[in-house]
Amino acid sequence: MAVIKTALEIALERTQSVKSDKSGIEQFDAKQKGKKLANSYLAGEADLAEEIKKTPDLQKESLKNGVFDVLLSQISLPVNNPRDNEKNEGFSEDKRIELIGKGLSLIIKDKKFAALYQQLVQVYARFSQESAQYEQLIRQQYAPKLRQKEEELSRRLGREIRIDPMQDPEFVTFHNQHMNALKGNYEPVIEQVKDETRKMYENIK
Repeated sequence: MAVIKTALEIALERTQSVKSDKSGIEQFDAKQKGKKLANSYLAGEADLAEEIKKTPDLQKESLKNGVFDVLLSQISLPVNNPRDNEKNEGFSEDKRIELIGKGLSLIIKDKKFAALYQQLVQVYARFSQESAQYEQLIRQQYAPKLRQKEEELSRRLGREIRIDPMQDPEFVTFHNQHMNALKGNYEPVIEQVKDETRKMYENIK
């Protein structure tokens, strides 16, 4: 025989459901706030430690989850030449990696992460060095073909022509093929660091 619920029981169930939904929304909002906070922090516009400290305890974990997701996603090889002094974001690649490491250290209270972060810094340093060497070798190797194109254009136009290699589609293709091959050697290491960082964070939650 089916149990007939009283009006009071039904009302209580609805109340619990509303509370659960409200809590879920608050946690979602806190995580979104964490993501925005991480982006502001990376842009040099927010004090991450202070903002985490000010967050209510019930929302702190969700906020940290949002911060973590953004910072972890930023562990990647640079798109541009890492030897460039300034990137589009307005600060150097070294500064970006430093901010990521400091930010993650605030939410991963594990001494092992400090050692892992130092490994990451070393990986970036090696990639930076090799990338600069590759850049030089690629330009040297392509130089004869570039001169040939310049001489041909100069003859046709009756004046001296100089071509910016990065404006030459053939060079850009040649350049990207070699640089992507170099990145392919480092991507597995970066992914391993990200996996270990993710595990460390999960273990402390």
